[in-house]
Amino acid sequence: MELYQLIAVVDREMEPRLEAVLHDAGTAVGLSQPAEGTAGQALLQRYGLPKTEKRIVLTIADRAQKRAIFRDARKLLYMDIPGNGILAAVPIKAVAGRQTLAFLTDSEIKGGTPPMDFEYELIVVVLNEGYADLAMDAAREAGAGGGTVLHAKGTGGRRGERFYNVRFADEKDMLYIVAHKSEKAEIMRAVNQKAGPETEARGVCFSLPISSVLGLRSRATDELIDENGASGG
Repeated sequence: MELYQLIAVVDREMEPRLEAVLHDAGTAVGLSQPAEGTAGQALLQRYGLPKTEKRIVLTIADRAQKRAIFRDARKLLYMDIPGNGILAAVPIKAVAGRQTLAFLTDSEIKGGTPPMDFEYELIVVVLNEGYADLAMDAAREAGAGGGTVLHAKGTGGRRGERFYNVRFADEKDMLYIVAHKSEKAEIMRAVNQKAGPETEARGVCFSLPISSVLGLRSRATDELIDENGASGG
């Protein structure tokens, strides 16, 4: 059974509609948390706009559920149109045992692992609180279109303190950026230079593969990219 973690970034007002789509597809597990958009403060002030309040919604879906969710996200939520949110699928390589599989999917059917070579990747940056704008500015200069910020607190692991004095028990910002694979390396390099472990931001940056994505139209394909190379979810 192929499994994916679906990550959706939507305006707070759209969250109930998205949850209805997930429920109709039969997903068993869902999490929601507040987040912020990364539009620059100067831009917001220029147009008299408030800071955008977002929600990040996470769920686990099998292949059929993923395709149904992407289909309904396009037809019902118009998430293929930029500005209506982003929906991305990150392939899951393994789960810890049959009970975990049953909890996530209501099934104990085992199966294959999704392929891992995709057009888009999710860049994740974990850095000290208050430095997300600095990291996002660096990412934009390298070609990133935008991102989403979450606020978090580390669990106190001490390994990172041995290198560059990174402390994960402090208050943290998490920055999510969806990028094309051809732009990923330059974006990560720019973030690391401006907000990496050797800076005051103490940022740690890594990426995850995305098998499908909705809400991006910065490239010529203008289609949903999935593991079959087909459009339409």
